[in-house]
Amino acid sequence: MENDSFSRRLLRWFKQHGRTDLPWQQDPTPYRVWVSEIMLQQTQVATVIPYFERFTQRFPDINALAAAQQDEVLHLWTGLGYYARGRNLHRAAQQIRDQHGGKFPSALEQVMALPGIGRSTAGAILSLALGQRHTILDGNVKRVLARYHALEGWPGTPAVEKQLWQLSEQHTPRTHNAAYTQAIMDLGATLCRRSKPLCPLCPQQHSCQALAQGRQNQLPHPRPRKPLPARNTTMLMLADLEGRVLLQQRPPSGIWGGLWSFPELAGDPPSDAEINRWCREQLGHQVKISERWPVLRHTFSHFHLDIEPVWLHSKHAVARVADDQATWFSPAAPAALGLAAPVKQLLERLQQHLE
Repeated sequence: MENDSFSRRLLRWFKQHGRTDLPWQQDPTPYRVWVSEIMLQQTQVATVIPYFERFTQRFPDINALAAAQQDEVLHLWTGLGYYARGRNLHRAAQQIRDQHGGKFPSALEQVMALPGIGRSTAGAILSLALGQRHTILDGNVKRVLARYHALEGWPGTPAVEKQLWQLSEQHTPRTHNAAYTQAIMDLGATLCRRSKPLCPLCPQQHSCQALAQGRQNQLPHPRPRKPLPARNTTMLMLADLEGRVLLQQRPPSGIWGGLWSFPELAGDPPSDAEINRWCREQLGHQVKISERWPVLRHTFSHFHLDIEPVWLHSKHAVARVADDQATWFSPAAPAALGLAAPVKQLLERLQQHLE
């Protein structure tokens, strides 16, 4: 059967060329595999490795993660992006502690009920950690199957995704499931890449329909592109006489949920008078505007955020805000807080000015 030949070729290739020295492959407990799978969503392996090592050193098991403060979890996530992943990981650890006695569940439905875990991620965790047979369909697998079968359409549409799940089930073997799961992800990550696929090295080259048709660079079809809208915000970098900077904790949901950021004024860049009035009303501060920095663009998946940083000084050392979620942060001796990437970048630049 074709599914047998596909999986046999893949497993033979993996035995010789597959990745077996990644940190989460050493002692692949469900917890370690789970952390790695969440970190690897939308993120390259090389980027994830140091984050994974720091994270698991600080939180070696589920109970340690569940007992942590969210700020510390997000601090270790700073720079990795897609911060909802970190928040969901923390919430899921607490759920496992409270509902499963601190032991990672072994049933697919129970794993899928955890925050931030969908069908493919749940299947990958149980396959890689426990050897259970489950089909997966992450971005790498979608690309491999769409090319191998010359599947038309964008994989994000329900109809195409349904076909891909069927193909994934068809090709998933009854045995050696952990090796197969890792193998098909490795194939997509190392050879069947998004651009410039290395088809001459692929174990499926003689049966791949996209290669036979010369369409390996056109498939799978990309997501229909729409121009990203741009939004504006002004970040107020308010420093006191000791060189500390005022940060506020963002709401738990939404963009950068739970992270610490500068006070913001959304919308078109405000005038100096408007900034002064806002600081008096919202923070109880009389400020001196030192400098407006060039606009910094940060791009999310669905919009651009154009940030105008404004460097301010205040003689006051007390932050008065309505929700009391504020702190004076020292860039020279930073506390363990979760910071959005552009905020971390601006803090580093601000420290250079303050030195």
